[in-house]
Amino acid sequence: MPSDDGAGNRRQKDNGKNKRENKDFQGKKNSIKRWTITIIILTFFLSMVLSTISNSILANAGLIIAIITVLFFILLGIIFDIIGIAVAAATETSFHSMRSKKIKGAAEAVKLIRNAEKVSNFCNDVIGDISGIVSGSAVATIVLHLENSIGDSNELLTVLLGIIVTAVVAALTVGGKALGKSVAINKSNEIIFAAGRIIHFFNVLKLNKHKGMVK
Repeated sequence: MPSDDGAGNRRQKDNGKNKRENKDFQGKKNSIKRWTITIIILTFFLSMVLSTISNSILANAGLIIAIITVLFFILLGIIFDIIGIAVAAATETSFHSMRSKKIKGAAEAVKLIRNAEKVSNFCNDVIGDISGIVSGSAVATIVLHLENSIGDSNELLTVLLGIIVTAVVAALTVGGKALGKSVAINKSNEIIFAAGRIIHFFNVLKLNKHKGMVK
């Protein structure tokens, strides 16, 4: 009899464990679905906003403004790529003592690391891809300016310049991200702490604004 009771208890424990595992799995599955839907909607609206800004700037922009716009979006993509890699490489334990001392940005850094997968997805895939697309449209504006400067007299030169400009932008983007990746891995904690401080600053700004509205 005792052996039967022991076997029954083990079965109950196993069943309870399986139920918890299934519940956890279902919870993670639902979380992934929610995040996927959120990131699709966020990407859609961010793409619209950045494209609108870029198009507004480039509508009547000269060659210099078009070049600055391209460089801005290349830099934006590189910076967010660095953050996306750094958050995956950073260690949470480094910020625990800082958070206990209430150092500004430490709590935000911990939160970033605990959500590393989502943060990395947002930085590398969302901002990175949008920046690449928008900088591509700015490149088209640069090529158009060059075509207008050269005229129709030399089509080969126009095509060649278009290829060179595209290649230069691609080289700057890839080279910048390659350099940034090394920095992100070696200085991951410092980068995430800096990102945490920036987030903290905006959180305080938002809180003060809310308090001002309440008063």
